[in-house]
Amino acid sequence: MNTQPTVFAQVMAFLPLNEFRKCVRRYCGDYKIKNFFCLDQFLCLAFAQLTYRESLRDIEACLLTMKNRLYHMGIRGRVSRCNLANANETRDWRIYSDFANILINEARRLYRKEDIGLKLKETVFAFDSTTIDLCLSLFPWAKFRQRKGAIKLHTLLDLRGSIPTFIHMTDGKTHDVRILDELPLEAGAFYILDRGYLDFGRLYTLHEHRVFFIIRAKTNLQSRRITSRSVDKTMDLTSDQTIVLTGPRSKVEYPEPLRRVRFFDRENDRHFTFLTNNFLQPALTIAQLYKLRWRVELFFRWIKQNLRIKSFYGTSENAVRTQIWVAMAIYALVAIIKKKMSMDLPLYNFLQILSVTAFEKIPLNQQLTFSDDHDSTAADCNQLSLFNL
Repeated sequence: MNTQPTVFAQVMAFLPLNEFRKCVRRYCGDYKIKNFFCLDQFLCLAFAQLTYRESLRDIEACLLTMKNRLYHMGIRGRVSRCNLANANETRDWRIYSDFANILINEARRLYRKEDIGLKLKETVFAFDSTTIDLCLSLFPWAKFRQRKGAIKLHTLLDLRGSIPTFIHMTDGKTHDVRILDELPLEAGAFYILDRGYLDFGRLYTLHEHRVFFIIRAKTNLQSRRITSRSVDKTMDLTSDQTIVLTGPRSKVEYPEPLRRVRFFDRENDRHFTFLTNNFLQPALTIAQLYKLRWRVELFFRWIKQNLRIKSFYGTSENAVRTQIWVAMAIYALVAIIKKKMSMDLPLYNFLQILSVTAFEKIPLNQQLTFSDDHDSTAADCNQLSLFNL
Protein backbone atom coordinates (compact mmCIF):
# COMPACT_ATOMS: atom_id res chain seq x y z
CA MET A 1 0.00 0.00 0.00
CA ASN A 2 1.41 3.38 -1.06
CA THR A 3 1.16 5.73 1.93
CA GLN A 4 3.06 8.54 0.22
CA PRO A 5 0.96 11.78 0.22
CA THR A 6 -0.07 13.23 -3.11
CA VAL A 7 2.08 15.87 -4.78
CA PHE A 8 -0.61 18.46 -4.04
CA ALA A 9 -0.59 17.53 -0.33
CA GLN A 10 3.21 17.77 -0.26
CA VAL A 11 3.05 21.28 -1.73
CA MET A 12 0.36 22.36 0.73
CA ALA A 13 2.48 20.98 3.60
CA PHE A 14 4.65 24.10 3.23
CA LEU A 15 1.71 26.28 4.27
CA PRO A 16 1.86 27.75 7.81
CA LEU A 17 -1.63 26.54 8.77
CA ASN A 18 -1.47 28.07 12.25
CA GLU A 19 -1.10 31.48 10.62
CA PHE A 20 -3.98 30.68 8.25
CA ARG A 21 -6.27 29.84 11.18
CA LYS A 22 -5.34 33.15 12.84
CA CYS A 23 -6.41 34.98 9.68
CA VAL A 24 -9.70 33.06 9.64
CA ARG A 25 -10.41 33.90 13.29
CA ARG A 26 -9.51 37.55 12.73
CA TYR A 27 -12.40 37.94 10.28
CA CYS A 28 -14.72 35.25 11.74
CA GLY A 29 -14.47 33.31 8.50
CA ASP A 30 -15.77 30.03 9.92
CA TYR A 31 -18.44 31.54 12.15
CA LYS A 32 -21.54 29.30 12.10
CA ILE A 33 -20.02 27.23 9.29
CA LYS A 34 -20.69 23.50 9.64
CA ASN A 35 -19.34 22.32 6.31
CA PHE A 36 -16.82 23.58 3.74
CA PHE A 37 -14.60 25.76 5.92
CA CYS A 38 -12.24 28.52 4.78
CA LEU A 39 -9.36 26.05 4.52
CA ASP A 40 -11.45 23.88 2.19
CA GLN A 41 -12.16 26.93 0.03
CA PHE A 42 -8.50 27.93 -0.03
CA LEU A 43 -7.32 24.43 -0.98
CA CYS A 44 -9.92 24.15 -3.76
CA LEU A 45 -8.87 27.52 -5.20
CA ALA A 46 -5.19 26.60 -4.79
CA PHE A 47 -5.85 23.38 -6.70
CA ALA A 48 -7.57 25.43 -9.42
CA GLN A 49 -4.55 27.75 -9.69
CA LEU A 50 -2.02 24.93 -9.83
CA THR A 51 -3.95 22.83 -12.35
CA TYR A 52 -5.41 25.61 -14.55
CA ARG A 53 -9.11 24.92 -13.89
CA GLU A 54 -11.43 27.04 -16.02
CA SER A 55 -14.62 27.15 -13.93
CA LEU A 56 -16.36 26.00 -10.76
CA ARG A 57 -17.79 23.07 -12.72
CA ASP A 58 -14.26 22.16 -13.82
CA ILE A 59 -12.95 22.32 -10.22
CA GLU A 60 -15.82 20.19 -8.94
CA ALA A 61 -15.46 17.55 -11.66
CA CYS A 62 -11.70 17.17 -11.21
CA LEU A 63 -11.81 16.94 -7.42
CA LEU A 64 -14.73 14.55 -7.28
CA THR A 65 -13.00 12.11 -9.63
CA MET A 66 -10.45 11.68 -6.83
CA LYS A 67 -12.99 11.81 -4.00
CA ASN A 68 -11.19 9.12 -2.00
CA ARG A 69 -8.04 11.25 -1.85
CA LEU A 70 -9.56 14.58 -0.85
CA TYR A 71 -9.33 13.94 2.89
CA HIS A 72 -5.60 13.26 2.62
CA MET A 73 -5.22 16.43 0.54
CA GLY A 74 -6.62 18.41 3.48
CA ILE A 75 -10.09 19.01 2.00
CA ARG A 76 -12.59 17.94 4.65
CA GLY A 77 -15.78 19.65 3.44
CA ARG A 78 -18.11 18.56 0.66
CA VAL A 79 -16.85 19.88 -2.66
CA SER A 80 -19.60 21.31 -4.85
CA ARG A 81 -20.10 24.28 -7.12
CA CYS A 82 -22.73 25.65 -4.75
CA ASN A 83 -20.46 25.48 -1.69
CA LEU A 84 -17.52 27.01 -3.51
CA ALA A 85 -19.58 29.77 -5.14
CA ASN A 86 -21.19 30.66 -1.81
CA ALA A 87 -17.81 30.74 -0.07
CA ASN A 88 -16.36 33.01 -2.77
CA GLU A 89 -19.28 35.40 -2.39
CA THR A 90 -19.45 35.54 1.41
CA ARG A 91 -16.06 34.72 3.00
CA ASP A 92 -14.11 37.92 3.64
CA TRP A 93 -11.36 38.33 1.00
CA ARG A 94 -9.11 39.89 3.67
CA ILE A 95 -8.55 36.40 5.11
CA TYR A 96 -6.68 35.44 1.96
CA SER A 97 -5.04 38.85 1.62
CA ASP A 98 -3.55 38.60 5.11
CA PHE A 99 -2.43 35.02 4.54
CA ALA A 100 -0.86 35.85 1.18
CA ASN A 101 1.10 38.64 2.85
CA ILE A 102 2.38 36.17 5.47
CA LEU A 103 3.71 33.96 2.66
CA ILE A 104 5.10 36.99 0.84
CA ASN A 105 7.04 38.06 3.95
CA GLU A 106 8.44 34.54 4.27
CA ALA A 107 9.48 34.56 0.60
CA ARG A 108 11.15 37.96 1.02
CA ARG A 109 13.12 36.65 3.98
CA LEU A 110 14.37 33.70 1.92
CA TYR A 111 15.33 35.87 -1.08
CA ARG A 112 16.79 38.83 0.82
CA LYS A 113 20.35 37.96 -0.25
CA GLU A 114 19.45 37.31 -3.87
CA ASP A 115 21.79 38.97 -6.35
CA ILE A 116 20.18 41.55 -8.66
CA GLY A 117 23.33 42.08 -10.70
CA LEU A 118 24.42 45.27 -8.94
CA LYS A 119 26.61 45.74 -5.89
CA LEU A 120 23.90 47.19 -3.68
CA LYS A 121 23.00 46.35 -0.10
CA GLU A 122 19.80 48.41 -0.22
CA THR A 123 16.44 46.89 -1.13
CA VAL A 124 15.28 47.77 -4.64
CA PHE A 125 11.57 48.00 -5.48
CA ALA A 126 9.83 48.54 -8.81
CA PHE A 127 6.30 49.96 -8.73
CA ASP A 128 3.74 49.81 -11.53
CA SER A 129 0.21 48.69 -12.32
CA THR A 130 -1.51 46.39 -14.79
CA THR A 131 -5.10 46.40 -16.00
CA ILE A 132 -7.33 43.32 -16.14
CA ASP A 133 -10.27 43.79 -18.50
CA LEU A 134 -13.73 42.70 -17.34
CA CYS A 135 -17.21 42.63 -18.83
CA LEU A 136 -19.08 45.62 -17.38
CA SER A 137 -22.46 43.87 -17.50
CA LEU A 138 -21.11 41.01 -15.32
CA PHE A 139 -18.85 43.15 -13.11
CA PRO A 140 -20.77 46.47 -12.75
CA TRP A 141 -18.68 47.48 -9.71
CA ALA A 142 -15.45 47.50 -11.80
CA LYS A 143 -15.99 50.82 -13.56
CA PHE A 144 -13.51 51.82 -16.24
CA ARG A 145 -15.10 53.23 -19.38
CA GLN A 146 -18.66 53.72 -20.57
CA ARG A 147 -18.96 50.19 -21.95
CA LYS A 148 -15.97 48.48 -20.45
CA GLY A 149 -15.05 47.27 -16.98
CA ALA A 150 -11.59 46.68 -15.52
CA ILE A 151 -9.59 46.39 -12.33
CA LYS A 152 -6.05 47.53 -11.72
CA LEU A 153 -3.39 45.68 -9.77
CA HIS A 154 -0.95 48.22 -8.34
CA THR A 155 2.11 46.21 -7.37
CA LEU A 156 5.36 46.98 -5.56
CA LEU A 157 7.87 44.31 -6.57
CA ASP A 158 10.94 43.47 -4.48
CA LEU A 159 13.52 42.80 -7.19
CA ARG A 160 15.42 40.37 -4.98
CA GLY A 161 13.43 37.33 -6.03
CA SER A 162 10.64 39.19 -7.89
CA ILE A 163 8.37 39.05 -4.83
CA PRO A 164 5.26 41.30 -4.81
CA THR A 165 5.44 43.04 -1.42
CA PHE A 166 2.43 45.33 -1.85
CA ILE A 167 -0.66 44.73 -4.00
CA HIS A 168 -3.52 47.21 -4.11
CA MET A 169 -6.62 46.55 -6.21
CA THR A 170 -8.76 49.39 -7.57
CA ASP A 171 -11.25 49.89 -10.36
CA GLY A 172 -9.86 50.80 -13.76
CA LYS A 173 -10.64 54.51 -13.40
CA THR A 174 -8.24 55.07 -10.49
CA HIS A 175 -5.18 57.07 -11.54
CA ASP A 176 -1.91 55.26 -10.83
CA VAL A 177 -0.20 58.21 -9.14
CA ARG A 178 -2.77 58.28 -6.33
CA ILE A 179 -1.54 54.91 -5.06
CA LEU A 180 1.83 56.46 -4.17
CA ASP A 181 0.02 57.66 -1.03
CA GLU A 182 -0.62 54.03 -0.04
CA LEU A 183 2.90 52.67 -0.54
CA PRO A 184 4.70 51.13 2.45
CA LEU A 185 7.98 53.04 2.69
CA GLU A 186 11.26 51.44 3.71
CA ALA A 187 13.96 53.95 4.66
CA GLY A 188 17.09 53.65 2.53
CA ALA A 189 15.41 51.55 -0.18
CA PHE A 190 15.23 52.44 -3.88
CA TYR A 191 11.81 52.87 -5.50
CA ILE A 192 11.89 52.74 -9.31
CA LEU A 193 8.94 54.45 -11.01
CA ASP A 194 7.75 55.08 -14.54
CA ARG A 195 7.14 58.70 -15.55
CA GLY A 196 3.38 58.20 -15.13
CA TYR A 197 4.08 58.63 -11.39
CA LEU A 198 5.77 62.02 -11.82
CA ASP A 199 4.07 64.05 -9.10
CA PHE A 200 6.61 66.24 -7.33
CA GLY A 201 4.49 66.70 -4.24
CA ARG A 202 4.26 62.94 -3.71
CA LEU A 203 7.92 62.45 -4.63
CA TYR A 204 8.89 64.97 -1.96
CA THR A 205 6.90 62.93 0.55
CA LEU A 206 9.06 59.92 -0.41
CA HIS A 207 12.16 62.07 0.03
CA GLU A 208 11.04 63.19 3.49
CA HIS A 209 10.64 59.53 4.49
CA ARG A 210 14.31 58.97 3.53
CA VAL A 211 13.67 56.65 0.62
CA PHE A 212 15.38 56.98 -2.75
CA PHE A 213 13.37 57.22 -5.94
CA ILE A 214 14.39 56.93 -9.58
CA ILE A 215 11.91 58.15 -12.16
CA ARG A 216 11.92 59.17 -15.81
CA ALA A 217 11.60 62.89 -16.47
CA LYS A 218 9.10 64.35 -18.91
CA THR A 219 10.29 66.34 -21.89
CA ASN A 220 8.63 69.56 -20.69
CA LEU A 221 10.39 69.57 -17.31
CA GLN A 222 11.18 73.13 -16.18
CA SER A 223 14.49 73.20 -14.33
CA ARG A 224 17.80 75.01 -13.88
CA ARG A 225 21.19 73.34 -13.74
CA ILE A 226 23.32 74.08 -10.65
CA THR A 227 26.36 71.82 -11.10
CA SER A 228 27.59 69.13 -13.47
CA ARG A 229 29.74 66.07 -12.82
CA SER A 230 31.98 64.31 -15.32
CA VAL A 231 30.66 61.06 -16.82
CA ASP A 232 32.17 58.16 -18.73
CA LYS A 233 30.69 58.61 -22.18
CA THR A 234 31.99 55.23 -23.28
CA MET A 235 29.28 53.79 -20.98
CA ASP A 236 26.61 55.74 -22.91
CA LEU A 237 26.17 58.34 -20.16
CA THR A 238 25.69 61.84 -21.54
CA SER A 239 25.37 63.97 -18.39
CA ASP A 240 25.09 63.92 -14.58
CA GLN A 241 23.75 67.17 -13.13
CA THR A 242 22.30 68.70 -10.00
CA ILE A 243 19.21 70.75 -10.78
CA VAL A 244 16.45 72.71 -9.11
CA LEU A 245 12.91 72.86 -10.42
CA THR A 246 11.72 76.19 -11.80
CA GLY A 247 8.10 75.48 -12.69
CA PRO A 248 5.67 77.68 -10.73
CA ARG A 249 4.07 74.64 -9.12
CA SER A 250 6.90 72.09 -9.13
CA LYS A 251 9.40 74.35 -7.33
CA VAL A 252 6.93 74.69 -4.47
CA GLU A 253 6.09 71.01 -4.34
CA TYR A 254 9.75 69.91 -4.47
CA PRO A 255 11.89 72.75 -3.08
CA GLU A 256 15.18 70.81 -2.80
CA PRO A 257 17.79 69.94 -5.48
CA LEU A 258 17.40 66.85 -7.64
CA ARG A 259 19.90 64.82 -9.60
CA ARG A 260 19.37 64.46 -13.36
CA VAL A 261 21.13 61.65 -15.23
CA ARG A 262 20.96 61.35 -19.00
CA PHE A 263 21.64 58.04 -20.72
CA PHE A 264 21.68 56.92 -24.36
CA ASP A 265 20.29 53.47 -25.10
CA ARG A 266 22.19 52.29 -28.17
CA GLU A 267 20.14 49.15 -28.50
CA ASN A 268 16.91 51.09 -29.08
CA ASP A 269 18.48 54.37 -30.24
CA ARG A 270 16.74 56.35 -27.49
CA HIS A 271 17.74 59.00 -24.96
CA PHE A 272 16.54 58.67 -21.36
CA THR A 273 16.51 61.27 -18.61
CA PHE A 274 16.24 60.10 -15.01
CA LEU A 275 15.50 62.08 -11.87
CA THR A 276 16.59 60.88 -8.45
CA ASN A 277 17.19 62.17 -4.94
CA ASN A 278 20.21 59.88 -4.54
CA PHE A 279 23.53 61.72 -4.98
CA LEU A 280 25.80 58.89 -3.75
CA GLN A 281 25.51 56.10 -6.31
CA PRO A 282 27.42 56.39 -9.62
CA ALA A 283 25.42 57.73 -12.54
CA LEU A 284 25.73 54.38 -14.35
CA THR A 285 24.19 52.59 -11.36
CA ILE A 286 21.21 54.94 -11.50
CA ALA A 287 20.68 54.07 -15.18
CA GLN A 288 21.13 50.35 -14.52
CA LEU A 289 18.65 50.47 -11.64
CA TYR A 290 16.00 52.01 -13.84
CA LYS A 291 16.58 49.30 -16.42
CA LEU A 292 15.59 46.75 -13.75
CA ARG A 293 12.11 48.30 -13.67
CA TRP A 294 11.27 46.05 -16.61
CA ARG A 295 11.07 43.13 -14.18
CA VAL A 296 7.72 44.34 -12.86
CA GLU A 297 6.40 44.21 -16.44
CA LEU A 298 7.71 40.65 -16.73
CA PHE A 299 5.97 39.82 -13.46
CA PHE A 300 2.62 41.08 -14.78
CA ARG A 301 2.99 39.18 -18.04
CA TRP A 302 4.01 36.01 -16.21
CA ILE A 303 1.11 35.91 -13.75
CA LYS A 304 -1.37 36.61 -16.55
CA GLN A 305 0.05 33.70 -18.54
CA ASN A 306 0.44 31.21 -15.70
CA LEU A 307 -2.12 32.02 -12.99
CA ARG A 308 -5.91 32.26 -13.12
CA ILE A 309 -6.37 36.02 -12.79
CA LYS A 310 -7.91 36.93 -16.15
CA SER A 311 -11.11 34.90 -15.89
CA PHE A 312 -12.94 34.52 -12.61
CA TYR A 313 -15.06 31.94 -10.79
CA GLY A 314 -17.45 34.59 -9.43
CA THR A 315 -18.62 38.06 -10.45
CA SER A 316 -18.77 39.88 -7.11
CA GLU A 317 -15.93 42.09 -5.93
CA ASN A 318 -15.34 39.76 -2.99
CA ALA A 319 -15.01 36.71 -5.28
CA VAL A 320 -12.58 38.49 -7.61
CA ARG A 321 -10.40 39.77 -4.77
CA THR A 322 -10.40 36.32 -3.14
CA GLN A 323 -9.26 34.64 -6.35
CA ILE A 324 -6.48 37.16 -6.96
CA TRP A 325 -5.16 36.92 -3.41
CA VAL A 326 -5.19 33.11 -3.52
CA ALA A 327 -3.21 33.35 -6.78
CA MET A 328 -0.66 35.62 -5.08
CA ALA A 329 -0.47 33.19 -2.15
CA ILE A 330 0.28 30.33 -4.54
CA TYR A 331 2.91 32.43 -6.32
CA ALA A 332 4.65 33.13 -3.01
CA LEU A 333 4.29 29.50 -1.90
CA VAL A 334 5.93 28.17 -5.06
CA ALA A 335 8.74 30.71 -4.61
CA ILE A 336 9.24 29.48 -1.03
CA ILE A 337 9.34 25.83 -2.12
CA LYS A 338 11.76 26.65 -4.93
CA LYS A 339 14.18 28.30 -2.51
CA LYS A 340 13.83 25.76 0.32
CA MET A 341 14.37 22.85 -2.04
CA SER A 342 17.26 24.62 -3.84
CA MET A 343 15.60 24.03 -7.20
CA ASP A 344 17.21 25.19 -10.43
CA LEU A 345 13.96 24.48 -12.24
CA PRO A 346 12.27 27.56 -13.81
CA LEU A 347 9.03 28.45 -12.10
CA TYR A 348 7.03 27.87 -15.28
CA ASN A 349 8.25 24.26 -15.51
CA PHE A 350 7.55 23.71 -11.82
CA LEU A 351 3.91 24.75 -12.29
CA GLN A 352 3.58 22.61 -15.41
CA ILE A 353 4.75 19.54 -13.47
CA LEU A 354 2.34 20.25 -10.62
CA SER A 355 -0.55 20.70 -13.03
CA VAL A 356 -0.31 17.10 -14.30
CA THR A 357 0.93 15.33 -11.16
CA ALA A 358 -1.28 16.83 -8.44
CA PHE A 359 -2.84 13.46 -7.56
CA GLU A 360 0.33 11.38 -8.01
CA LYS A 361 1.93 9.79 -4.96
CA ILE A 362 5.55 10.55 -5.76
CA PRO A 363 8.07 12.35 -3.49
CA LEU A 364 8.15 16.00 -4.50
CA ASN A 365 11.93 16.23 -4.67
CA GLN A 366 12.01 13.16 -6.95
CA GLN A 367 9.26 14.56 -9.15
CA LEU A 368 11.15 17.82 -9.60
CA THR A 369 14.52 16.22 -10.36
CA PHE A 370 15.13 16.76 -14.05
CA SER A 371 17.65 15.11 -16.34
CA ASP A 372 19.99 17.12 -18.54
CA ASP A 373 17.57 16.61 -21.42
CA HIS A 374 14.77 18.27 -19.43
CA ASP A 375 17.05 21.18 -18.54
CA SER A 376 17.88 21.77 -22.17
CA THR A 377 14.18 21.67 -23.03
CA ALA A 378 13.45 24.26 -20.33
CA ALA A 379 16.20 26.48 -21.68
CA ASP A 380 14.57 26.47 -25.11
CA CYS A 381 11.12 27.31 -23.72
CA ASN A 382 9.96 30.77 -24.76
CA GLN A 383 7.85 31.23 -21.63
CA LEU A 384 8.78 33.89 -19.11
CA SER A 385 10.88 32.41 -16.29
CA LEU A 386 10.75 34.46 -13.13
CA PHE A 387 13.43 33.87 -10.46
CA ASN A 388 15.87 33.23 -13.33
CA LEU A 389 16.08 36.76 -14.67
